[in-house]
Amino acid sequence: MIHRMKAFASIALAGVALLTSPAAYAEDVKLPPTMTFTAYDTGTAGFNIAVAVGKVMKDKYGTDVRVLPAGNDVARLAPLRAKRASMSAMGSGTYFAQEGVFEFGSKEWGPQPLQLVLSTVDCNAATLGVAKDTGVTEIKQLKGKRVGFVVGSPALNQNALAILAFGDLKQSDVKAVEFSSYGAMWKGMINNDVDAAFATTITGPAKELETSPRGIIWPPLPHNDKAGWERVKKVGSFFFPHMATCGAGISKDKPIELGNYPYPIFMVYGSLPVDEVYSITKAMITGYDAYKDAAPGAAGLGADRQTKNWVVPVHPGAAKALKEAGQWTDAQEAHNKELLKRQQVLAAAWAGYSKANPPSDDKAFLDGWMKARAAALAKANMPNGFE
Repeated sequence: MIHRMKAFASIALAGVALLTSPAAYAEDVKLPPTMTFTAYDTGTAGFNIAVAVGKVMKDKYGTDVRVLPAGNDVARLAPLRAKRASMSAMGSGTYFAQEGVFEFGSKEWGPQPLQLVLSTVDCNAATLGVAKDTGVTEIKQLKGKRVGFVVGSPALNQNALAILAFGDLKQSDVKAVEFSSYGAMWKGMINNDVDAAFATTITGPAKELETSPRGIIWPPLPHNDKAGWERVKKVGSFFFPHMATCGAGISKDKPIELGNYPYPIFMVYGSLPVDEVYSITKAMITGYDAYKDAAPGAAGLGADRQTKNWVVPVHPGAAKALKEAGQWTDAQEAHNKELLKRQQVLAAAWAGYSKANPPSDDKAFLDGWMKARAAALAKANMPNGFE
């Protein structure tokens, strides 16, 4: 009898081991035969990481993943809204789209119910790269210099302004040079059409600039400069101090005190079914070892390395997969519910404003919306974020 009980115990333990093994954990991943993602331009960190994730989905689950490069936030989101793509590797434009600000405050858009899958914070940073031949070594020295901006990309533009704010500079203090896309802006850096441009330190174009005759420098954002960081956060509340140890001209031996936020942010629309997002997230979690070294920055997608309690909610399907992986807490669930409630408040405010015969002029429309948005958030006792 004792031997039989030991045998049963062994079988039971084996069953538990089987249920908790990575293979068993991935068994209920059901991906469609084809999927389309959008990302930043070809060669960027976001694009390269999306391709690496897509390859694992092909190798492990037989799903063909197509990654569409797009030069700005509007172009990245349009295929998702039209249901021609399921997921995007976005940047801070995820937050701006959720809030319905900048380009997303236009009649054609409004607040978008975007929700997170997984995002990455790795050894890189996100900041202004500056051509070394300018002689600039501090952000404040960019006064009067040419700084790149991308039409239709509030994320890149607002991020550039946030970094300029560290040096107590505004857009009017620099010579703004507009480009049609992120890729075009960085080609402008190499071609000496512009002196500074926003990027993640591991982006391909930054490496190209480093090896070009102009060279590259990342002016530091010293973490002990409290006033400088207060100015940054007033313009970009999603930034935080971060020590960069990788990127063009950066290494563990030559780290730089800079800033960062999650990038790329793999996000979907809240309307995407829970089961589908659950499977996508689980595939990314269980396939992590296969892609984490395939592209710079991909290692930051680890389930245990997720930025907690950020400014955009996690999709319920992704939360379910993270919870199964032991990376979701009750505190996160409570925070997430508040963020989902915020999206409901914004959606209701947009619907009310749209029905109230708003101005036809684009600028007047945006001004009116920002006032209606502020009033709705104040009534709900929620922070504005864009005073």
